[in-house]
Amino acid sequence: MGALWGLVAGLGVFMVWWSFWAPEPAVRESRGWHTRLADRLVQAGAGAVTPGALIAAAVGVGLVVALLVSALAGSFVVGLGFGVIAARGPFALVDARARRHGVEARRLWPDVVDSLASGVRAGLTLPEAVAQVGTRGPEPLREPFVLFAEDYRASGRFQDCLDLLKARLADPVADRIVETLRLTREVGGTDLGGTLRTLAEFLRADARVRGEIEARQSWTVNAARLAVAAPWVVLGMLAFRGQSLAAYNSTAGATVLIVGGLATVVAYRLMVKAGRLSAEERVLR
Repeated sequence: MGALWGLVAGLGVFMVWWSFWAPEPAVRESRGWHTRLADRLVQAGAGAVTPGALIAAAVGVGLVVALLVSALAGSFVVGLGFGVIAARGPFALVDARARRHGVEARRLWPDVVDSLASGVRAGLTLPEAVAQVGTRGPEPLREPFVLFAEDYRASGRFQDCLDLLKARLADPVADRIVETLRLTREVGGTDLGGTLRTLAEFLRADARVRGEIEARQSWTVNAARLAVAAPWVVLGMLAFRGQSLAAYNSTAGATVLIVGGLATVVAYRLMVKAGRLSAEERVLR
């Protein structure tokens, strides 16, 4: 009887503790993961691809590679391991392209801000100053501003067009610039040019510092990639040597591969986290 009351008391304490954690954060976390993946696709130049389509492509690639390696190596366990690695390929491609775009955009954003400041100084209205970036701004960043000009000519709603511009750029720096323009449009202000020039100087200093740090820490990331790839390259070479991988079809062999895979993932994540600067979040989405 005492054990039953203890169980009831423990359940009550658990329910009180659980009441402080509403289910909303879990939904927000899931939605945040989906949103971050969508932003990465936009930054990688694949805005037409949905997160669901990317996941489906990753699963498809993983299954095809798993079947091919299983047939060649004669070991389903080894094929499954390489299938999991291959399934990461589409995500890695998106991350790499988004990272390259982010580095290039970080270098070009000061020029965009300078173009906006020049337009404001020349007496252009805010919509005209934003639209002219599509013709006079840096070439890699012109397309979203050209689409902004088309949207504004079609609707004349500046606020809605700014929201579309933010979604197409999916960049935290663009969010700050857009919100500065939005605030100026709503409350007015006479020092927008000075504000934009200060922002451009800050962005140039930030890009310079981040570039130096990333250059010094790049060896850590490269070492992590080499350390992760080496054992799996050796395993792949063994896959073409007849029945040399038959041992992995046993329970012990599968356990070795699973433990090795988990150790690889954990070690790689730790090395990358130690050697790469954290990405700036879009807090003004």
